[in-house]
Amino acid sequence: MPYRAPVAELRFVLDHVVGFDRVAATEMFAEATPETVDAILSEAGRMSEEVLAPLQRPGDLHPAHLENGVVRTSPGFAEGFRAVADGGWLGMSADPEFGGMGLPITLTMAVNEMMGSACLSLQLNPLMTQGQIEALEAHASDEMKALYIPKLISGEWCGTMNLTEPQAGSDVGALRTKAVPNGDGSYAITGQKIYISWGDNDFSANVCHLVLARLPDGAEGTRGISLFMVPKRIPDADGNPGAANDLRVVSLEHKMGLHGSPTAVMQYDGAQGWLVGEPHKGMAAMFTMMNNARLGVGVQGLSVAEAAMQHAIGYALERRQGRTHEGDGTILDHADVRRTVLSMKADTFAARAIAFDCAVSLDMAKATGDAAWRARGAFLTPIAKAFGTDTGIKVAGDGIQVHGGMGFIEETGAAQYLRDVRVTAIYEGTNGIQAMDLVGRKLADGGAAAFALLDEVSAFDHSDLRGAADDLRALTEWMVAQEMQDRFAGAVSYLNAFARVLGALHHLRAAEADGDRAPLARFAVNRMLPEARAEMAKARTGAEELFAVSNGVIAA
Repeated sequence: MPYRAPVAELRFVLDHVVGFDRVAATEMFAEATPETVDAILSEAGRMSEEVLAPLQRPGDLHPAHLENGVVRTSPGFAEGFRAVADGGWLGMSADPEFGGMGLPITLTMAVNEMMGSACLSLQLNPLMTQGQIEALEAHASDEMKALYIPKLISGEWCGTMNLTEPQAGSDVGALRTKAVPNGDGSYAITGQKIYISWGDNDFSANVCHLVLARLPDGAEGTRGISLFMVPKRIPDADGNPGAANDLRVVSLEHKMGLHGSPTAVMQYDGAQGWLVGEPHKGMAAMFTMMNNARLGVGVQGLSVAEAAMQHAIGYALERRQGRTHEGDGTILDHADVRRTVLSMKADTFAARAIAFDCAVSLDMAKATGDAAWRARGAFLTPIAKAFGTDTGIKVAGDGIQVHGGMGFIEETGAAQYLRDVRVTAIYEGTNGIQAMDLVGRKLADGGAAAFALLDEVSAFDHSDLRGAADDLRALTEWMVAQEMQDRFAGAVSYLNAFARVLGALHHLRAAEADGDRAPLARFAVNRMLPEARAEMAKARTGAEELFAVSNGVIAA
């Protein structure tokens, strides 16, 4: 079944569920009129269906590979990337001063969703570039902005971020990459980075690497890390790619999925780089890019959920097997298959609404400077990332189940969705780290942001939803009072409970706006909202029982 861009669904969520009209009403985003939104969604949907979706299987079957030190990308990817760049989709939210459109991040996420559903391996490239643009806008010098951002927006150059090293994964502060002043304002960067998405390609004139490294006087840990721009080719006096820099792709990882996306081991041997932002403040600068990417990765999970769901429903509407309650119908008339498909549909909707609710908050924070919007967006980010990617994995797995034995056969394409999406729960901070961030940093305000969200939930006139919100409020108060290790022990359950409550709220808002959506909302409230209370019970158990089981027993 070919991918169909859910343009009408996206527009419904923006208009009737997450209140995008508030964004469009701000002075900063006044150009995001209904007509503009319609044009963007329609054109991006067309490109995703016609240009990117045909690359999904070729990218899986003909992976990117390293040939004599040159990365060769999958068939058609160069043309697909050029269509993305020529459409202006790389710089949708970038500053118009540098050639961007200056549009809300919410619209960028809507376009990214469709591109990710069509071909996630290729969409990873624009996501990295978009994040780099945002980091440079916030932290780079005026000269660096003028040199790099226009070329990143146009797609002439591509961007990456380099954090991870063999001994420094989630513990970024353990990195060993060094930066030594060259005496001319540049630095010699030496070290190895791993898991670098789109570390190189054969279709852009330059690849711009944002690299975390430590200056000679940098303290140990994250406080001593600086951020550097290290291009594949050093720009000449005219800003064109010049001499090759002292960096190379050592190898490409052989991965479970996302075969069309080259994931590189990068070696820097005294490569010339330039400081981005202040010395020893690299983590703050990199987090600008990472926070963009965390919401973006949540949307990637949603992307795969949508595509896998469409694939499974298409199969279920054609496959005939056994007798159903309507006689000789398709397998969609079997109660359990129908339950599975409705679960896929309900969770995909919830993940989309939570992600776009988060994006609206970030846009409102940018447009108004309001601290409450900023706190709301920050609180929703780890939920959007974790729930979105968990949903992608679950829906892709359910899609295989709907296909039955054929789901286990690669030719149907159902398995690729699960292989591709599985890593999204790992990169840009594992989902466990997202949950720990939620109960740690995001509750450092004493629960104020959480309580504000729960006030919104409680304002909706639905007894089950209000009851769940009251229980979640009590759990939040309990969390705030606990030692951090006890919070961490229940962090994932706390996040899941919040996601279930917010998902139910969004379903009920949708049903209020369109009565035809009421049956799906009832399904979500009756079958999924009860999971919130089970998660809340698990969240309260604390860390003691985890460490009561010895390592010896675990390993036995």
